[in-house]
Amino acid sequence: MSLADFMAWESQQDTRHEFFRGEVFAMTGGSARHNRVILNLASRLAQHLDGTPCQVFAESMKVQLANEAILYPDVMVTCGKAQAGDEQTVTDPKLIIEVLSPSTQGYDRRNKFILYRSLQALREYALIDPASREVEVFTLTAGGWLLSDQTRAAELVLASIDCRLPMDAVFKGVESAQPGVDESAA
Repeated sequence: MSLADFMAWESQQDTRHEFFRGEVFAMTGGSARHNRVILNLASRLAQHLDGTPCQVFAESMKVQLANEAILYPDVMVTCGKAQAGDEQTVTDPKLIIEVLSPSTQGYDRRNKFILYRSLQALREYALIDPASREVEVFTLTAGGWLLSDQTRAAELVLASIDCRLPMDAVFKGVESAQPGVDESAA
């Protein structure tokens, strides 16, 4: 299937699909924990970026990588256009966040990150596991992609958009799957 055929076909579907080099992959639904973290991030990032030329998108906005791939990041930030129009795809995300689920975490950690790194505008890629509360942030530096394990940090630091979010806000309303984690703090 060509990219144009995929875009026409997918616009008629009830569910989301990703596209990579002619192959189509159905996207599965996430858990309540997964969705809650996405909404927490999107709302806090939108507040942080209010009044800037940056926009936050969550789940339903596609990222296009040349004519090779169409992917759905959980949360992304694109800068340079302050108001959204009728676009269906973004080609210049500055920040992408994937909220991990057991069925997709391997793909998000490896293959998806490899694909995203081809985006010229991308400066940061964050992986957040809502069950284990592991938080990894990859930031593009002059020497390449630098990993910052923020799992035990009090704040999620997203340097690409000069943002600091309390981890309690990231995981607000989310049960931990880890024994011994204090639920009242979330």
